[in-house]
Amino acid sequence: MTPKLMGVVNVTPDSFSDGGLYLDPEAAIQHGEELSQAGAAILDVGGESTRPGAEEVSLAEELRRVEPVVAGLAGDAAAISIDTSKATVARAALDAGAEIVNDVTALRGDPEMAALCADRDAIVVLMHMAGTPRTMQADPVYDDVVADVKAFLAARLEAAVAAGVAEERIWLDPGIGFGKTAEHNLELLRRLSELSGLGRPLVIGTSRKSFIGRLDGSDANARLGGTIASSVLAAAEGAEVLRVHDVAEVGQAMAVAGAIINPTM
Repeated sequence: MTPKLMGVVNVTPDSFSDGGLYLDPEAAIQHGEELSQAGAAILDVGGESTRPGAEEVSLAEELRRVEPVVAGLAGDAAAISIDTSKATVARAALDAGAEIVNDVTALRGDPEMAALCADRDAIVVLMHMAGTPRTMQADPVYDDVVADVKAFLAARLEAAVAAGVAEERIWLDPGIGFGKTAEHNLELLRRLSELSGLGRPLVIGTSRKSFIGRLDGSDANARLGGTIASSVLAAAEGAEVLRVHDVAEVGQAMAVAGAIINPTM
């Protein structure tokens, strides 16, 4: 059980748990460096919140937020991921040293994104989201959430490969919290191994999310226990990348769980 940890670096005023804390580029760079030192293999830099109901951010503003942070973190031991659905932002981040494009629209948000990722040979994270951040939690309904998400990811994987993205450069994310009820999220986590059948690394982000609070009433900054529990179980079911805010704590939990499950002599 040795998933990679993707540390969250939100350069936003309105993210659901740490909005405004790292809006200043120097603060964001310092935070990213701390996450790397704590064990993050990847730093996911985002300049536009995708929390439920979040407002869109202009291209110029998103670029202003993320460019100096990506440039400041490039060359760190951790790989840099850019969390964006805009090809122009992704291009600037790749130019500044990013290696991964984490697109919550699964290459549907910008017609230029797929070609850019193919041309740059970037790793691409394709995520399932019903609707947009502004509409996704209105009334999410599925026939079978796991089957539906799996079919969507399979289709987006095929589309990305057809657009020239190498299959071995694609990771998949079922989008915990993106257009799902709490029960949908739990069902995806219970049956995560079914998504492993798609043959690509799975990225799972449960960190501090609202489904945890639905279970115990906790607010976003009091969900570490739920984050650890869901992350450990996701890793046991095949998740290869865990997107988290609390890198040191989740890393410790993974090390202990791994030592129990896979003892070495």
